Amino acid sequence: MKKHLTKLFTLLLPVLLLTGCWQEEPPEDTGLIVPSQEPPQEVEPLLPAAFSLPYAPGQSLDPIDCPDGPQQTVASLLFEGLFHLTPGLEVENLLCESYTYDPERYAYAFTLREGVLFSDGSPLTARDVRSALERARQSERYGARLAQVASVSARDGVVTVTLSGPNTGFPALLDIPIAKESGGTVLGTGPYLLSQDENGTCLTANPTWWRGGGQPVERIGLVEAADRDAVLYHFSSHDVQLMAADLTGADPAVFTGSVSQWEADTTIMQYLGINTASPALGSDALRRSLGESINRDHIVSGFLSGHGRAAQFPVSPLSPLYPEALETRFSADALSRAVGQLGAPEHILTLLVNEENSFKVSVAEDLASSFTAAGLPVETRVLPWEEYTAALAAGDFDLYYGEVRLTADWDLSPLLSTGGALNYGGWADETTDRLLAACSAAEDRAAAMESLCAHLRQYAPILPVCFKSTSVLTQADVLEGPTPTAAEPLYNLTGCAVHLRED
Repeated sequence: MKKHLTKLFTLLLPVLLLTGCWQEEPPEDTGLIVPSQEPPQEVEPLLPAAFSLPYAPGQSLDPIDCPDGPQQTVASLLFEGLFHLTPGLEVENLLCESYTYDPERYAYAFTLREGVLFSDGSPLTARDVRSALERARQSERYGARLAQVASVSARDGVVTVTLSGPNTGFPALLDIPIAKESGGTVLGTGPYLLSQDENGTCLTANPTWWRGGGQPVERIGLVEAADRDAVLYHFSSHDVQLMAADLTGADPAVFTGSVSQWEADTTIMQYLGINTASPALGSDALRRSLGESINRDHIVSGFLSGHGRAAQFPVSPLSPLYPEALETRFSADALSRAVGQLGAPEHILTLLVNEENSFKVSVAEDLASSFTAAGLPVETRVLPWEEYTAALAAGDFDLYYGEVRLTADWDLSPLLSTGGALNYGGWADETTDRLLAACSAAEDRAAAMESLCAHLRQYAPILPVCFKSTSVLTQADVLEGPTPTAAEPLYNLTGCAVHLRED
C-alpha cells in the first residue's frame, strides 16, 4: 500500500497519531484575497544525482549477526536465502529449486538451484548451505527459530534437514540469508556486490547474479551513518533516499521533507492477554464477549494510524491460513450483555502494559475505558519493561496488552500450549494442545488452522487485536514500484524503477 505524503512537515507527531485523524484549519476568509482560478503549476521533482542508502562501516554486514536497521537493508541486497517471504507472507523459492518432505522421518530434502555463484565467482554448494545453517543454529538471531532442527547434511546439490518433530510449515523459516565465510569476509549470492570506487564504499550490480540482471541502478551509494540520529539527518537532507522505520515503535522517527511511503506487513501480533486463572475471567462466555467488544478497526486506524491489520485470530489476515469465515462482527454491547448475565467482578481488574511504547499504552487505556463503560471495571497499570515482564512471569495481572513476533510457520505453541514459554495467562487445555500438534503435522494446513481457530474463538484464552506493519520511506518521486517486505525493503527489485537527476 503506497501513501504519497507531500510536504510532510512532521511524519510522526504523537498527538496526531493518537487521535487518528487531523484536519487543517481552513484559512480565515477576510474578503481581501480572491483565490486564483488558474490550475496550479506543476513542480519538477527534486531528484538526486545518485541513489544511496545509510550504512555503518564499523558494524557487521554478516546477515547472521548484523544489527537491525540500515545494515539489514544493505545486507538484503547482498545475500539470499533458500526461500523468502512474499508481501503476502507466503513462502517463495529462492536459492532452493524444489524440495521434498518425509513425514516419517521429519526430513526435508532441499535441491539447490543450479548456476548460482557467490560474489567471488565460486559456485553455491550444498556444503555452503549446510555451513550457513549450522552457523545460524548457533546464533542469537536464528537459534530459537531453528531449535527443532536435529541435523543438517549435504550431498550432491541437496541439503537434508531433519527435525526433531513434525513441521509442515518449516520452509517458511528458511528465509535465513546464506553467507559463505572466506578470508575473513562473508560472500553472498545477491543482486549487488560490496565495492569501493573513487566516491567511496558502494554497492555495484552483480554481473553474475543468477537472475540474469534487471537491477534498477548499477551503483548504490553507501553513506556513513553510525546511529539512528545520523540516519534521520541524512534522510532529511536527501543524502540517502530510503530508510525503513517502525512508525509505531517505542521511539518513532520524526523528520521533515516530502516522502513516499509503503507498508510492509509483518508477523508481529498485538493482542489482549488474559489470566485465565483469575476468578473474574474464568468464564468462557465473558472472555468471548471481551473479544467481540474490541473495535479492532478503530484501534488500527485511530491509534496505529493504519500501520497494521485488524485480526481476530493469531495468524495474519494476509496469510492463506487465516480463517476469515470464522470472524464475528464487532458488537459494542456484547460485554455489557455478558456482565448483565454473569455479574460484575468484586474488584477492579488490572490491565498491564509497558510504558516504553506510547501507542500500546493508548490502546490499553482505550480498552480499559470501554470495558469499564460496559460494566467490567478495568484500570491500566503502566510499568517499565523489566517490571512489566516480571509481573507477567509472576501472573500478577488480570489482563495485559502484549506484542509478539510470531514465526512465519505460524507455530503458536509458545503462546498457547500448556506450559508454553509465552503462555503468561496460564492456559492449559488438552484440546488446544492436540490442535496445535495437528497444525504442525497437517498436510492440509489451512483446515488444521481453521479447527484450531474455531476452538480459540470458543474459549478465548487470548484476544488477538492486529498485526503490525513497518514502513519503507523514500524521497518523493525517486523510487517507483517497490513491494516491500519486513525483511526486504526492496523486494521485487527487478520490478522497481529508480528516477535520478540527469546532469
